[in-house]
Amino acid sequence: MDNRYNKRGVSAQKEDVHKAIAKLDKGIYPNAFCKIYDDFWGNDDSYCNIMHADGAGTKSILAYMYWKETGDLSVWKGIAIDSIVMNIDDMLCIGATGPFTYSSTIGRNKLLIPGDVIGAIINGTQDFFNEMKELGIDIMLMGGETADVGDVVRTIIVDGTMAARMERSKLITTEKMQSGDVIVSLASYGKASYETEYNSGIGSNGLTSARHEMLKKEYALKYPESVDPNLPNDVVYNGSYSLLDTNETPLNIGKLLLSPTRTYAPVILKVIQKHFNAIHGIIHCSGGGQTKCLHYLPKPLKVVKNNLLPVPPLFKMIQATAKTEWREMYEVFNMGQRLELFTDKETAKSIIEIANSFNIDAVISGYITDSDKKELIIESEYGNFKY
Repeated sequence: MDNRYNKRGVSAQKEDVHKAIAKLDKGIYPNAFCKIYDDFWGNDDSYCNIMHADGAGTKSILAYMYWKETGDLSVWKGIAIDSIVMNIDDMLCIGATGPFTYSSTIGRNKLLIPGDVIGAIINGTQDFFNEMKELGIDIMLMGGETADVGDVVRTIIVDGTMAARMERSKLITTEKMQSGDVIVSLASYGKASYETEYNSGIGSNGLTSARHEMLKKEYALKYPESVDPNLPNDVVYNGSYSLLDTNETPLNIGKLLLSPTRTYAPVILKVIQKHFNAIHGIIHCSGGGQTKCLHYLPKPLKVVKNNLLPVPPLFKMIQATAKTEWREMYEVFNMGQRLELFTDKETAKSIIEIANSFNIDAVISGYITDSDKKELIIESEYGNFKY
């Protein structure tokens, strides 16, 4: 699988990126999930500033193909949501719940991406902000950049930058993560009370692998603009599915892969209001999947995940068609739980109740214990894995 990643020009752990930024300033709280700066706008020592950038990644290629196949413009709102949520849910991990500002950055090939697609993305962005406001999360759209860069971008890429100013006393920085903590994992799949349809849980990570491992070779011929022409043929659209194929879920394959990344903002808002002092760390299991927590342990500790939520159907389909080792599946994908909180047992029970009130499954999925090094053990029905 690693060889296929390399051939496609992607990396699960982004080792070269981590190396490139190793000498940069880590901000005023190096163990925080996001980089935190002094309050250089307000010059108030009791406040801090956070700015974060992320995007929908190669998921936009799936939206392009699905839109071309069906004419369904609604998938572009999903891409807008992906870009927003990959920002906001990272910032949730330091306790930020708004108000936020957001600026979008869209690069398109104008010959392939017309104005109605751009309109669907921009209007979808504002629609999502309106929906979040009703749930207590304020996000203000500050504009952005839409550039016609066909020589650079083959179809479209949708990114965004989010910022917030918050009190330092309300930060969650992972420095309190310790032996004896338990882990509460929140499901990425199902249908939350604030979602309009079933969510596969895919999020916005591992989509290059998922797309090529799931979909049929015919898409390479039909949509050559969806593939880097430098890729070897043996890693291009190796799967057995068509976008409109049905399966055991309410969604077809295309919509499964395009499920908008679920935000946990309404859940975390309530958790922080009730249990701020008991939360020792929050991890967004995005790039790196279930191994993400290793990057944020404040000292040598062992994390044991021995009661993860059931793996939802899409990840089982990806594994079966790609023949990927389960160990790597947990390293690349969130595997059905995309946010985890570290706390005590009693608080964990209340967090689960709060998640359930939004129709989101949650479990005590593991614990932290002492160790002489930073390590992760996953005990699953598919085997036990050490990272």
